[in-house]
Amino acid sequence: MVRLSEVTKDNLEALLELKISEKQEGFVSSVANSLAQAYVYHETAFPFAIYDDDIVVGFIMFGFYEARDQYTLWKFLIDEHFQNMGYGKAALEQGLSYMKERFATKEIYTGVALGNDVAKRLYISLGFEQTGLIEDNMEELKYIYEQCD
Repeated sequence: MVRLSEVTKDNLEALLELKISEKQEGFVSSVANSLAQAYVYHETAFPFAIYDDDIVVGFIMFGFYEARDQYTLWKFLIDEHFQNMGYGKAALEQGLSYMKERFATKEIYTGVALGNDVAKRLYISLGFEQTGLIEDNMEELKYIYEQCD
């Protein structure tokens, strides 16, 4: 069963051992780099280990981008040995639910590197939409939570 869990001393080593495929290099930040950013931006970064039962299969981090007053999907990766098994979709769905419940946000933004078609397809399959903004070799996508009135 896929679940998100806080980053702790108990899962740190497993997180640092996560690897991406060679073709994804340049698209995805390392977990070490992401955790360094989470440490520096500890008040506005929300990092999680992605588990399948008791095995760490990935990493996801949301954040609050103060300059634009918006919540973001900041970092996201599934270990190369666990890709194409549904973990990414399940983890992203849980993360989006967490952000809505915790912060009552109405939308989440993310950037996807140009050429990273696999990630872009995943995001769009879950309801992210292109905003039309392309900046620093990244295309912006936005997820709008359904309004339940």
